Amino acid sequence: MKPIQLARNAFKMKRPSFFFLCFLLFFPLVQAWLYFVLMANWNPTIQKSMYALTKTVMLAVPVIYTFFATKERLRPRPFNKRGLLEGNLFGAGILAAICLLYFFWLKPIGLIGPETPVADAIRERVKAFDLTSPAMFVLFGIFVSLIHSALEEYYWRWFTFGQLSRTIPQTAAIVVSGLGFMLHHVVILGVYFQFNHPATWLFSSAVAVGGMYWAWLYARKNSIYASWLSHAWIDVAIFIVGYDILF
Repeated sequence: MKPIQLARNAFKMKRPSFFFLCFLLFFPLVQAWLYFVLMANWNPTIQKSMYALTKTVMLAVPVIYTFFATKERLRPRPFNKRGLLEGNLFGAGILAAICLLYFFWLKPIGLIGPETPVADAIRERVKAFDLTSPAMFVLFGIFVSLIHSALEEYYWRWFTFGQLSRTIPQTAAIVVSGLGFMLHHVVILGVYFQFNHPATWLFSSAVAVGGMYWAWLYARKNSIYASWLSHAWIDVAIFIVGYDILF
């Protein structure tokens, strides 16, 4: 189905309220602020509990809203290959770019690396989540790359972008959902780099572009699998860099 057809069909369905759309766009920002800023020095058990609780909310809200508000059927889509080659090429290309950028520029010039303030901030975060051993860090990386990326695609592309597409033109929905996807990353990157550091805003902008691309890919291919696998590649790249910094 072509993107314009998807948009036209979306407008025939129940439109979400402005306040609900704001909740979808800003809840992950509040979530990140809670356990990266407000609870940064709290007991690790409380931090992990808040992390689990807020992720459960992200998982549950789309289901509850779809079931009770729109009264649509929830049916998992069967796996298909639409967009997989494009998504994988994009994800693998960004993975290669991140690794080259880190190992051949950012690390040698001392912007990011094991002996930088960024490393100290990362160590504090992984300590709070009991990820201080290489094995635990790798296992968490596998979880984030495969499971958490699926949750984010489910929340941001299938649901948030999908709901925005029922209210505003599809191009605008792509842009707004990408910017919303960026917001909580600003908090995370700000904790690591400081909020006035150019790297925070450069990398946050890259996240926004990635979110827009995945929404565009999802709209064109009408399949969450391509954006999910593309997203997973980039999470792998982040954990490769993180592993080098920590261990």
